[in-house]
Amino acid sequence: MKRKIYEKLLDWKKNDAKRTALLIDGARRVGKSYIAEEFAKSEYKSHIIIDFNRAGSDIKDIFERHLNDLDTFFTYLSAYYGVRLYERESLIIFDEVQMFPKARGAVKYLVSDGRYDYLETGSLMSIKANVGGIVIPSEERHIKMYPLDFEEFMWATKNEALMPIISNCFSERKPLGQAMHRKVMDVFRQYLIVGGMPQAVNEYINSKDFEKVDQVKRDILTLYRADIVKYAKSYERKVESIFDEIPSQLQKHEKKFNLASISKEARFREYEDAMFWLSDAMIANICYNSTAPNIGLKLNMHRMTLKCYMADTGLLISHAFDENSIVSEELYKKLLFGTLEINEGMITENIVAQMLRAAGHDLYFYSNSNREDASERMEIDFLVSKSRATSSHNVSPIEVKSGKKYALASMRKFIKKFGKQLHTPYVLHSSDLRVSDDIVYLPLYMAGLL
Repeated sequence: MKRKIYEKLLDWKKNDAKRTALLIDGARRVGKSYIAEEFAKSEYKSHIIIDFNRAGSDIKDIFERHLNDLDTFFTYLSAYYGVRLYERESLIIFDEVQMFPKARGAVKYLVSDGRYDYLETGSLMSIKANVGGIVIPSEERHIKMYPLDFEEFMWATKNEALMPIISNCFSERKPLGQAMHRKVMDVFRQYLIVGGMPQAVNEYINSKDFEKVDQVKRDILTLYRADIVKYAKSYERKVESIFDEIPSQLQKHEKKFNLASISKEARFREYEDAMFWLSDAMIANICYNSTAPNIGLKLNMHRMTLKCYMADTGLLISHAFDENSIVSEELYKKLLFGTLEINEGMITENIVAQMLRAAGHDLYFYSNSNREDASERMEIDFLVSKSRATSSHNVSPIEVKSGKKYALASMRKFIKKFGKQLHTPYVLHSSDLRVSDDIVYLPLYMAGLL
């Protein structure tokens, strides 16, 4: 599958590979190993992939015994894998490097040696068990990999001609027109329910069988649960509790995560590590309340007031509708045609969070629950900053609407209160693009272009 991260790998090879190793960090099954191997095959004369999830004591012994003599180290490595290495023309990939921290610690010396390029892939990279006993090398550059975004999904499903039309209409602030909008929304709803995990997308392309797609997603969720038990030592029950609670929390009108639903005695300080474990594992996207829409949203972040989204909306659907262990074909079809009798706000807001995150945004929202002054009581789903800061008008408020009929009371209050600080206000909805009263109404599939 064509992935945008490939261009970033090319840029690294051209400009920085002599000075740094590149670490692709992402959730399990997001496609890190696949893209690393495709990059190696296409861009290098030869390559070696060391999969530390499978590597035995013999390969690890080469790292333990020969790092002080790199000539011998590379000789053994080349012989073990039967691959000839060419100076400045070979790539060595440390796959699932978190499984063997010593290899990650060796990056400093390998990059300094300068003979070859180094690419690392890993999950749970900041978990204590995966950095024990090593100094994180300053020569290591990080890049995050997310599930397929909507444009990548369109590439995969042979709808690549649609994106230039969407981008042009976005930049010119003009509607696509009824027929084209309906066509794009059909593809978007497929993306909404299949999600962006490569294995699920691949299954959908090959079989068009939603039950088979759902089984792939459930296998990934089972893998995530196994990781929680294995790596979230001493607080795995708390991580599991939060993970299981995500769908019901997002189903509420008030989507801020409420620990009281887990336990009446639960306190944030007791669950903080568990919440951030899911974020570090890139299983969840955390969205924080920013108390003022100023440039530098993080400066006004209220760390204890947050929303917790699933990093992939397709996984959220399989996670939410699990009464019979598998989502039926009929349920998926109702989701596809928008006829399921549930509040779709949970799914719609989650997919927007996913698309904003893939587009490079940290996630923030605004909430003021003032009980005494109704004019101050409002909630804005997301806040995003302009790519280039100016003296004013830097932050755009975003409201997400799943239905065709909706009110904008919070948005109008927000504009009235903070108007001088705001860039363009957006409403993301299921209808075509229009502009009214200085608010830009965008179809949901344009969220990734903000």
